[in-house]
Amino acid sequence: MTRKIDIFDTTLRDGEQSPGASMNTEEKIIIAQQLLRMHVDVIEAGFPISSPGDFLSVQQIGRIAGDDAVVVGLTRAVDADIDRAAEALATAKRPRIHTGLGVSPQHLREKLHISEDECVERAIHAVKYAKKYVEDVEFYAEDAGRADQKFLERVIQAAVDAGATVVNIPDTTGYQMPEDFGRRIKGIADNVRGIEDVVISVHTHNDLGMATALALAGVRNGARQVECTINGLGERAGNTSLEEVVMAIKMHGDELDAHTDVVTRELTRASRLVSRITGMQVQANKAIVGANAFAHSSGIHQDGVLKARDTYEIIDPADVGAGSSQIILSARSGHAALRHRLSELGYTFADADFDDIYHRFLEIADQKKEVYDEDLESIVQERQRDVTAIYTLNALQVSCGDPLIPTATATITDEHGVRHVVCATGTGPVDAAYKAVDMVVSAHGDLAEYVVKAITRGIDAIGEVIVRITGEDGHIYTGRGADTDVIVSSAKAYVNAINRMIQSQRDQAA
Repeated sequence: MTRKIDIFDTTLRDGEQSPGASMNTEEKIIIAQQLLRMHVDVIEAGFPISSPGDFLSVQQIGRIAGDDAVVVGLTRAVDADIDRAAEALATAKRPRIHTGLGVSPQHLREKLHISEDECVERAIHAVKYAKKYVEDVEFYAEDAGRADQKFLERVIQAAVDAGATVVNIPDTTGYQMPEDFGRRIKGIADNVRGIEDVVISVHTHNDLGMATALALAGVRNGARQVECTINGLGERAGNTSLEEVVMAIKMHGDELDAHTDVVTRELTRASRLVSRITGMQVQANKAIVGANAFAHSSGIHQDGVLKARDTYEIIDPADVGAGSSQIILSARSGHAALRHRLSELGYTFADADFDDIYHRFLEIADQKKEVYDEDLESIVQERQRDVTAIYTLNALQVSCGDPLIPTATATITDEHGVRHVVCATGTGPVDAAYKAVDMVVSAHGDLAEYVVKAITRGIDAIGEVIVRITGEDGHIYTGRGADTDVIVSSAKAYVNAINRMIQSQRDQAA
């Protein structure tokens, strides 16, 4: 059996320190409930002395967590901080005080203005003082990543001797290389007496983009707790991402001799919840929970995934609550992806017909970043409308504006294969286009209704135009057209309505 790794979530404390990501107590409780659903082991609910809101958050989360998770209040190595944290944690069934101070030369010299001996004395006092209130005390050695190794081990030894149950080794600035950080953790595991009865925790930052690698190096070398945040929120470039650590351990559990109890199917939900509450958007290419994490746009990749998902995916998206793999249709998509998606929509075509669909698809894809299902529906319906076309709009160019006179130049092919190039002016671009069409067609109708709407998503959406014309027989004929250019859509719709009118009149005469 592999070692159990505790997941210590600090989204509500360190994550909230991301500029613009502050949360009120009600929002923190909502996130804490999600963390409990995920079976997170430890929830750092806040820094009680920092504000009344943080105090209340720790108090309320302690009340709802029950036996399901340890609830933590952060403090500095200051008696008043510890007193306040103990007061806030009085509601928790499993309280932990997290106290400590800086141990790097930079922190000792520039921030705390104390010697190494004074640092050790403060560490001992803080742990012992916290032990008066709770049995579970975590000591953090801030900026341990830049501390002298011998001195770091000395401080940790003092904290362990004073009664710390967890020792937190943070690379606060994300400075170290993973292998160096791993050696740092191993040094503590090998050289601190009694450490076998204490949990070594790692808390790493992403300043150099290596937070997850640093955390895993810590786990490989003896750490049994990882401190992380949902979506990697946190100071500066952020903290270790919870979802990345959990899934990396799941994928490499035997190699790391590790496992977690986190319910991975809740990861995507947690990510979206935190993003919505904090207003901090998750980058599309973010590992595990990004919008593109299981999306495939390249034709080669799409073909591989359609044949076997694991050709390009090491994680089943369902395992993290992300649904299924996504085939993103774009100009890079191949025949296989388009045929697959059309099949899912209920359309099958012979090869010759499919080639026409694919050609139109590429035309749309060159204009849009992504082709949606609604686009495909429009392409298919457009093709079905054009099968019996008497007149076909091949090209349309319109110039308009103030003080220009709206002018439309259209190329139209009739049923005999004759191409007509005509030019007309009008009161507006649509009027000009319709007058150009009228110069070619053999039958005319009065425009009774004109409707335009977006039928797909995004700023580059396809616009569908629906027109109704009244024929000389008094009947109403409807035409539809779709394009990313609504003027082109308008002309297509008008031509489609005229074709319907002419065909109807021919059918009646026959």
